[in-house]
Amino acid sequence: MPRGEIDEAWIEEAVRRYRRIESLQAEFDQAVATVEVTVRSPDGLVEVVVTASGRITDVRFLGPLHNRAPRDVAGSVRAAVAAAADAAQWAREKLHNETFTAYRPLAGA
Repeated sequence: MPRGEIDEAWIEEAVRRYRRIESLQAEFDQAVATVEVTVRSPDGLVEVVVTASGRITDVRFLGPLHNRAPRDVAGSVRAAVAAAADAAQWAREKLHNETFTAYRPLAGA
């Protein structure tokens, strides 16, 4: 193609790819807001449900609290919340990889 000419086919393809990426981004954003992961504290006392965006949607106590020291209950809550943060990050990465797998950088690029 001579210098200065516009390659309309290239432009159309670029626009098509851009729109596809926008669509995939919207799909990813929706999934991040709705996919939930459930984790428990190591002692099994506390269960936390978290979205892939990191929003905690539920906290449940799975056993009696009356025989436990407040410090122990607090430790269980902290452990479950920390596990929830890790699980949210894992879920985001998994969703991202699944959503954008076709748009990975080429080797050597």
